[in-house]
Amino acid sequence: MTLAPIAAVVFTVLLALLAVFQIALIAGAPIGRFAWGGQDRVLDPRKRVSSVVAVVLYVGFAVLALTRAGVLFDAGQALPVVIAMWVVFGYLVLGVLLNALSRSRAERFVMTPVSLLLAILALVVALGR
Repeated sequence: MTLAPIAAVVFTVLLALLAVFQIALIAGAPIGRFAWGGQDRVLDPRKRVSSVVAVVLYVGFAVLALTRAGVLFDAGQALPVVIAMWVVFGYLVLGVLLNALSRSRAERFVMTPVSLLLAILALVVALGR
């Protein structure tokens, strides 16, 4: 047995937790220092829309990872699924860099490790079963 199914499930759980965080931001929770550059305690409407987009992306990433690992659908070896998972991995690596460069200390120290863990899990899933 490979690590891909376990990594996909952990990846999905972590994305679900991030989705809850983004939903809290959308609802106006004063935790904006951890997201979107950390400049706002409460997100402005434009950044709230970005949080909605993030939640939608998280759902897509989770379905893709679970599919790639063979947990959700049996299409994990299909070329579009394989390519899409590598694109997600690249996107998450970019997220690590952006979080590490954030002007917000809170975002750098909390979200950079979270982003790194997501990228590592995505790599394990992308490598396949």
